[in-house]
Amino acid sequence: MLVLLVEDDLDLSALVAEFLENQCIECDLAYNGVMGLALIKTNQYDVIIMDVMMPRMDGLTLCKKVRELGVTTPCLMLTARDTLEDKLLGFDKGADDYMVKPFDLPELVARLRVLARRSSNSSSLLKVADLSLNVTTHQALRGERTLTLSPIEWKLLELLMRESPNVVSRGQLESAVWPNDPPSKDALKTQIYRLRQLVDESNEAALIHTIRGAGICMRLDHEGA
Repeated sequence: MLVLLVEDDLDLSALVAEFLENQCIECDLAYNGVMGLALIKTNQYDVIIMDVMMPRMDGLTLCKKVRELGVTTPCLMLTARDTLEDKLLGFDKGADDYMVKPFDLPELVARLRVLARRSSNSSSLLKVADLSLNVTTHQALRGERTLTLSPIEWKLLELLMRESPNVVSRGQLESAVWPNDPPSKDALKTQIYRLRQLVDESNEAALIHTIRGAGICMRLDHEGA
């Protein structure tokens, strides 16, 4: 399991990270919301832990931005505030769980494992912004609009959504669609163009982006496209 801890208390961060690693859970650290958001855009985590009160960007704002990006990774909020109103506000911003400081580290580990397991079990339903893909029923929707996809378009869309918001290289995309038969030079370009036409109609926010020199990504906003 790989988790991200966004916490401005350096001593607490070190303590939690050490305990998690002793439980065979890898832990990346960020010390403010801006740093945390940058890591979330770059890496794929099983669970994100975030403090509510942080400099530069608080945890509630961070959680809201994470959800706006289409990231569905479970988020666990840490806070010294224990009122029902505070908890409901966190859930409203997209949090999946809530722990009040001070907390017991073994309980934190137990909650992380539950969240990661729950997320894994729901992997048949993929969602990025208002785009959803149900692998079990083989249905794709953009808002209320049904997408009719060819087998190749489905494979490309599923891979991009599973890796969202990360960039997928052209080589990875080609290997997923044509594992034993290298495609012609423009085959992938043509398929991505068709997929973009289906997913990103003119009146909808673009989700599929070409990142020059890197590959293709799917997310609500983009950099370097």
